[in-house]
Amino acid sequence: MKKLFKVALVAAGMLFAGNFAQAQSKIGHINFEQLVGLMPETKTLSAQIDAYKQTFVTQLTAMNTELQAKGKDFQDKSAAMTDAVRVAKQNELQDLSKRFQDYQATAQQQVEAKGNELTKPLVDKARAAIATVAKEKGYTYVLNSSQTDLIVSPDADDLMAAVKLKLALK
Repeated sequence: MKKLFKVALVAAGMLFAGNFAQAQSKIGHINFEQLVGLMPETKTLSAQIDAYKQTFVTQLTAMNTELQAKGKDFQDKSAAMTDAVRVAKQNELQDLSKRFQDYQATAQQQVEAKGNELTKPLVDKARAAIATVAKEKGYTYVLNSSQTDLIVSPDADDLMAAVKLKLALK
């Protein structure tokens, strides 16, 4: 009985060890930002985002010029102003400065949102290519090496060449 138990225990251990060996994960890495930067669509998207950004830059420049002019005018004439006029002009300058800062923040958010909207299809295309290559080559995990400091990463596990080939990039 003890012998049968030992044999069963050894068999279970060997079965477990075999399954464990099969369950070993294969890990690869790729510099995702570099990959996206190599894609030809990136240049087109950058031009579109810059054009969109320019619409805000024009307005911000005009607002800044107005703010600077009114600030200089206030400094030049503040000594001759009455207290009531000086306070009114200071409040006007503060209001203009606040509107400038609010518009700047809103513009930045809108440019970022537009950039995310435009780059989403490109990012999805890159992720799909990486997933396809990883599946073809048997990788369980693929790390983004541009966001992670990889201490050890064998050249064989860098998927950049295979993904570039999949996307027909040079």
